[in-house]
Amino acid sequence: MRAARRAIRLLAPLLALWLPAAAGAGTLDRAGLERLFPPPLVVGERDDALPVWPILKQEAGRYDVFAYAYESADLAPIPGFGGTPPNLLVALAPDGSFRDVRVLSHREPVFLEGLGEGPLFAFVAQYGGMSARRPIRVGRANARANGAPPASTVDGVSMATASTRVINESLLAASLAVARAKLGFGAGQSAALRVEARPGPVESLTWDALLARGFVRRFAPTHRAVEAAFAGSGFEGPAPAAPDAPFAEIYLAYLNLPTIGRALLGEARHAALMAEIGPGAHAVLVLSAGAWSALGEDFVLGAIPERFGLGQRGLGVTARDLAIERRGAGPPGMPEGPWSILRIAPEAGFDPSAPWSLTLRITREKGQIFPERATREVAADYALPPDLFVREAPEEPATWTEPWRARAADLALIGAALALLVAVLARPRGLAARPRPFAAFRLAYLAFTLVVIGWVGQAQLSVVTLIGLVRAATVTGDLSFLLYDPPSLLLWGFALATLAVWGRGTFCGWLCPFGALQELAAAAARPLRLRLRPRVPGPAADRALRRLKHLLLAAILASAALSAPLADALAEAEPFKTAITLGFVRGAPFCAYAAALLLLNLFVYKGFCRYLCPLGAGLALLGRLRLLDWIPRRPECGSPCQLCRVRCRYGAIAPSGRIDYAECFQCMDCVTIIQDPRQCVPAILARKHPARKYPGHKHPARPRPAPAETA
Repeated sequence: MRAARRAIRLLAPLLALWLPAAAGAGTLDRAGLERLFPPPLVVGERDDALPVWPILKQEAGRYDVFAYAYESADLAPIPGFGGTPPNLLVALAPDGSFRDVRVLSHREPVFLEGLGEGPLFAFVAQYGGMSARRPIRVGRANARANGAPPASTVDGVSMATASTRVINESLLAASLAVARAKLGFGAGQSAALRVEARPGPVESLTWDALLARGFVRRFAPTHRAVEAAFAGSGFEGPAPAAPDAPFAEIYLAYLNLPTIGRALLGEARHAALMAEIGPGAHAVLVLSAGAWSALGEDFVLGAIPERFGLGQRGLGVTARDLAIERRGAGPPGMPEGPWSILRIAPEAGFDPSAPWSLTLRITREKGQIFPERATREVAADYALPPDLFVREAPEEPATWTEPWRARAADLALIGAALALLVAVLARPRGLAARPRPFAAFRLAYLAFTLVVIGWVGQAQLSVVTLIGLVRAATVTGDLSFLLYDPPSLLLWGFALATLAVWGRGTFCGWLCPFGALQELAAAAARPLRLRLRPRVPGPAADRALRRLKHLLLAAILASAALSAPLADALAEAEPFKTAITLGFVRGAPFCAYAAALLLLNLFVYKGFCRYLCPLGAGLALLGRLRLLDWIPRRPECGSPCQLCRVRCRYGAIAPSGRIDYAECFQCMDCVTIIQDPRQCVPAILARKHPARKYPGHKHPARPRPAPAETA
């Protein structure tokens, strides 16, 4: 550690040369905006209350507002994965549509010397022409081409899911703030709003009574109304035989009120529904009883409906199907037909005491090879008496729940895999004591780590997160960026918890995708009979090389604390972005570096992990706080038996037999040896010469307290 401190003192003056401007604030002044909005546009005076610039355009001898320009970092500084908020320039038209969205600055690692900034610029360009009046979600790559509605979906970027969600959240949060203040829609609607049902007696109402009281709204647009919506579009249909007959029959109800919810679902199912949606959320029932279904034949349970949407005060309200059991619900007289119960999250700022609307989206198409489509909307209002509710405005909540819902399946799979790993590692006398089954299990688990956790789940932990934490602590004070990558956060929590029990080896030896790639590459090389001669550095060289990762970690964290871009450059010592995040789809120098480390691994086993990995250095330091010296040892370990030390490919066992837990990768080879009477030398000698009462016969393998460790 003295060497690390000396390195920091030597590097600090150099790092100061790269100090950037403070993050989290806008950077454009009038001159900068005039370059971006040249004549005939004119930049007006900056608003006194909100950091917004009106962009004016001369029309018929007068100046009208062409757009409102603002920077997202001024209004919604949500930190990205570089620890600082991405900053977007947004031009919002008076009708709520985006005239332009551009990236001014960012520190998203996946777009810095990774995928490159081209995919990022293409991603934000999709917002042009879209409207802030409706929710916009980030879909998968090519989501629009695969049928996602282009008015409410942007194509995501493969291998950059979390970063694009942060950017989307920043853009929408900033734009809604401007819309509420400047554009005259959504005024007074706030994500801090809480509206609850007023306590009181619960009435018992029939279906007809619910309709008569307006608690259930029937909406039945006619064929005439639908044809009028398509008039002049080129998608008009034939004249309907009964123009005044209902085109669709929709029933709408707000379920949080006990009088309505219990009448429609029953007391027990209503109580279960309220518990499921959680405090502050809302539930809405939409029943489709006519020939045209509002859900559609391809509707997926748990999804956001595409054929209809909810809105309030000119803003779209995101509502997701709850996948509630459909059978056996509803009072007598309730029409038959598909229905959905939708959950509106607390973050939506939905106010059930004010009027809101249901909008049906009716799509027609023509042509067969390259069909053209047109969508028209018809809407109906729903309103309940305001005196049925109690209104309050608590503290503004965080808007991070969408990534967790979207990745629930990934989290469940990874969580089950972590539970299995704990069950195996916690019982050294179990599977680990059986050499062949355990070796097969380890290879299978490493393949799972590489493919599912790494390439598919994109959950490779990295020193980049430590950089973000340092920058958040020194600049933004906001750690919410961690919540936008749920699988990585789950792994971070598990890695930190196991550090206290087993040390760094659980993550580095089992859950690091690049570490798994190295081990699998070495395993694949053995059957190929490659004549490789392993190189083992001498003890002095090995100790010196192991310090490199600590020096690199110190340099990275020091530059991050000084807000220096050098931290991002030094973080490229990790090949994780190249090999795992981007799957080797990157520039030749980066791919060559990652490939060279894999080749080095064939000569110096996991040489990168042992000598260069800054994340491993940080985990090794934290791992010194572990509670257990858990690897079993015998009195003969080290003197005279050296079998475990010779077999340890990581060099984590000293000649004395002591385990160096800071360098142990928990491969369990030594555990397997000491539990196997066919491999453990003291056990073999005790069995062959029982009369001599060899010490191994009297002393079973058990954890041996290690001497005090030094950094």
